[in-house]
Amino acid sequence: MSPASQVNIAVIGAGGVGKCFLSQLQGLAARKPSPKLNLVYIATSRKALYNENFAPIDVGSAIDSLASSSKAPHALPATVDYLSGSPHPVVLVDNTSSQDVAALYPSFLSKGISVVTPNKKAFSGSYKLWQDIFSAASSSGAKVYHESSVGAGLPVISTLNELIDTGDKVTKIEGVFSGTMSFLFNSFAPVAGQGGKWSAEVKKAQSLGYTEPDPRDDLNGLDVARKLTILARIAGIPVESPESFPVQSLIPKALESCSSGDEFLEKLPEFDSQMEEVKAEAERAGKVVRFVGSIDVASKSVKVGLEKFDASHPIAALQGSDNIINFYTERYGSNPLIVQGAGAGGDVTAMGVTGDLLKVLRQIS
Repeated sequence: MSPASQVNIAVIGAGGVGKCFLSQLQGLAARKPSPKLNLVYIATSRKALYNENFAPIDVGSAIDSLASSSKAPHALPATVDYLSGSPHPVVLVDNTSSQDVAALYPSFLSKGISVVTPNKKAFSGSYKLWQDIFSAASSSGAKVYHESSVGAGLPVISTLNELIDTGDKVTKIEGVFSGTMSFLFNSFAPVAGQGGKWSAEVKKAQSLGYTEPDPRDDLNGLDVARKLTILARIAGIPVESPESFPVQSLIPKALESCSSGDEFLEKLPEFDSQMEEVKAEAERAGKVVRFVGSIDVASKSVKVGLEKFDASHPIAALQGSDNIINFYTERYGSNPLIVQGAGAGGDVTAMGVTGDLLKVLRQIS
């Protein structure tokens, strides 16, 4: 295949991560003039910006132009058809968390359209979709990367892939995979000091923008379960779905049926004593409690929930909303390879997406 002198970029999703990605794309295009990177399609669920002849869109003004556009987005199957008619190679950048977009990845890839995305649903949904995605990429030669689906810009997936590809044997993966849960437990049960009331820390996390609008979407553990599903599959464990292994929810049973996040937060203080006892039990053992995910590769077991750690353990010593992922392997022995840092935020998530785009460009240009 001859090197591409131009690559067309299509973007779905123009929220927080999408805006950060466009800013990084503008800088990338200025720093790396070859191949020429042209934005040719950008869409949200309601609006779209594109030219039928694939004439480029100005990246710097794309968000404003999109807001004033009168064009509706193509239906997703029609988007596949439109992009497959491009005279130059196309990379689809999906900055959404849409299951509908994820379900079409095999169609995009089978048409030779490469995909880069932070969308966890594509890789933690049904195992069949996982298989179809990589089968389509293998058949067409299109590329698919999703570093930011676990740990935002942290090199979690690339590290795991490199360990496996170089012949190391991964025995266990363990860590704090949620910036929200990291912040909550570092504040609620710090290594030193008292810590705040559980309900107060949840409210604080929401006010700082660390939680979803409804905090139950973080406290149910499903976000962490999705990330564990992705890593387990890469490690060779055919996990069927994030619901197919034990996931501990921190939502009190009585509050699962609250009609809103506001109602949930209003009633949560009534259950502070339950979490205080969890913290006290850990303290009596000389430990601190953290919300972690773990994969035991040998036994093919995956679980998400509360675990106790010595104060000297790297997971206990985490600060702020950082993520930490420990890879235990034959080569690294009893001292794991540790990846640690900011695991959430628009800029770092977009950095992972931009890094994936660079991986694709190296292979097609």
